[in-house]
Amino acid sequence: MDDIRRTIADAERHQSDLDPFVALHTEDVVVVNLAGRRVLGRAALRDAMAAALDSPLADVTTRSDVEDIRLVSPDVAIVSCLKHVSGLADELTARLTYVLVRQPDRWRIAVAQTTPITAPFAP
Repeated sequence: MDDIRRTIADAERHQSDLDPFVALHTEDVVVVNLAGRRVLGRAALRDAMAAALDSPLADVTTRSDVEDIRLVSPDVAIVSCLKHVSGLADELTARLTYVLVRQPDRWRIAVAQTTPITAPFAP
């Protein structure tokens, strides 16, 4: 489980560092961001991140608290996080769900889905 947590921590640490961030994802990654934009594939993720880092979104930072890790097979994990977003007009909180797959060199992100919490938060 430490390797899985390390991948999540690396994604947070590299959120503004394009190449290391994108390298944490599988070639066929699917990302649905906070605004509902769906990005398919590592190349498209790279393009989307490059555009975001060249815009006011570069000032937006996130912090994720891992709440649960479930191994659905020896090489697939579902990770549930509470995501804190700063740098917008209003700070907000969201649910972030990752699907990670074990590859020969490390765990990589295959799916990332972020859902804003719009109702009063209740754990």
